[in-house]
Amino acid sequence: MFADNIQVLLDARLSTTEAYGAALTLLLVLYCLSWMVYNLYFHPLSTYPGPFWARSSRLWYCYTLIRGTLPFSVYHMHLEYGDIVRIAPDELAYNDPRAWKDIYGHRSGKAEIPKDPNFYLNTAAGHLSIIAAPSERHGTLRRLLSHGFSEKALRDQEPTLQYYADLFIRRLRDQSVTDERIDIVKWYNFFTFDVIGDLAFGESFHCLETGQNHPWIEFIFQIIVQGTLARATDYFPFVKTILLLFIPKSLRDGLATHIALMKSKALHRLNMKTDRADFMTRMAAPNSGISEKEFIASADTILLGGSETTATLLSGVTYYLLQNPRTLKILVEEIRSKFTSEDQIDVVGVNTLDYMLACLNEAFRLYPPVPGALPRRTVVGDTLAGEYVPPNTTVAIYQWAMYRSPKYFSRPEHFIPEHWTEDQKFQNDKRAVVMPFSNGPRNCVGRNLAYVEMRLLLARLLFGFDIEATPEVQGWLKQKVYLLWNKPALWIRLVPREVKFRKQVDDMPSLAAFNKLYS
Repeated sequence: MFADNIQVLLDARLSTTEAYGAALTLLLVLYCLSWMVYNLYFHPLSTYPGPFWARSSRLWYCYTLIRGTLPFSVYHMHLEYGDIVRIAPDELAYNDPRAWKDIYGHRSGKAEIPKDPNFYLNTAAGHLSIIAAPSERHGTLRRLLSHGFSEKALRDQEPTLQYYADLFIRRLRDQSVTDERIDIVKWYNFFTFDVIGDLAFGESFHCLETGQNHPWIEFIFQIIVQGTLARATDYFPFVKTILLLFIPKSLRDGLATHIALMKSKALHRLNMKTDRADFMTRMAAPNSGISEKEFIASADTILLGGSETTATLLSGVTYYLLQNPRTLKILVEEIRSKFTSEDQIDVVGVNTLDYMLACLNEAFRLYPPVPGALPRRTVVGDTLAGEYVPPNTTVAIYQWAMYRSPKYFSRPEHFIPEHWTEDQKFQNDKRAVVMPFSNGPRNCVGRNLAYVEMRLLLARLLFGFDIEATPEVQGWLKQKVYLLWNKPALWIRLVPREVKFRKQVDDMPSLAAFNKLYS
């Protein structure tokens, strides 16, 4: 009898618990449905077009973000829905050239639209770096950095750039002797990371010397992926703690290692006693007014912005040249008719290679290093690209989507450097829509460095070698995007030409000796 009574009580309690659970589930479903209805029909952005799932919740956006396909999806949305598309309940994507100025540019009589904190604060540098700093502080940081990236400063840094270019060519010559395939993506990364290590931190990462990735290079992409996952969890604050548990431990460990390495490298440069000018010289000055944390955060930004993006564009242009033999032949002829020895290839000379510039610009169009968006977040109502946008709206241009639009380029899916020449067939192209370094007061401070490195290295490569594709090159563009491209290896073969090497150096000297010898 006693046992029967206990069972009755347990059954009653279980029934009550199940009822509560069912009620909570029903309330949650009703809440989600009501929120979707609000987003679809009553939200301030309800009049903007877009797919049902994008307009109704953040789930579609986060799904494509985590899958690494968001820029490609936005491209197709523009084709279907027009120039302004609602890609999330409170977010708009633009395919209108006016948006470059309205969102990112100098706005006469108006304050700038602030950067979206969900995007910019999910980085290792956070709000202290130059890219996420508030407007006034950004101006101070930019003035301190911009001198190191001026054309004059880069001409002064040419011996350093040539040293690493020479080392790059020498290592590729060593590799090509074996007639084995070469992953050119890896070697571009070696070059750009060594240069940025030297000119930002006062010491190379020694990638070109060893032929090995510095562990930091591996960590950086892990950090980008982790930042992408963290952004997705921010949209669901009630369950963020649980969602963060699904981020792999390796990614979390990579972030911790990156922060420790960055702090160590940056403080080494900050405390370095040197008369040599580099990118961080003015920031490192005792009277700069820059805090230690700001210095570290800005160095972190320079490391990523000055290395990975340049290596990406070089990888992209190499792929497209291999896929277009006629274009490659024209560019090779331009380079080899301009220079008769490697010693002649310098920063001034490569600036006269017009067809090379057209090739680089076309690669920026089809394979922009930042293919997605650099979002801003409105704080007041504003008119953007001719349409009113309410406060608390994320707005952005997705570069990959805009640059491939048939509205702005004929044959937009094809690699045609003549888009950037005086060829009359392309005179109606809207070249001004392509702004890979962004626009306005917060455009990329490293633009000059990127062009110098790309022109110099590509000229040296195509002067010294005939390049050939391997079968593995096919399908290389099938990549995911997590802020930056997740690039696979680009396997090529190099056939060395019989050319005179710069200065006939048999063994690479130290950088100091090189600078003294070739200054």
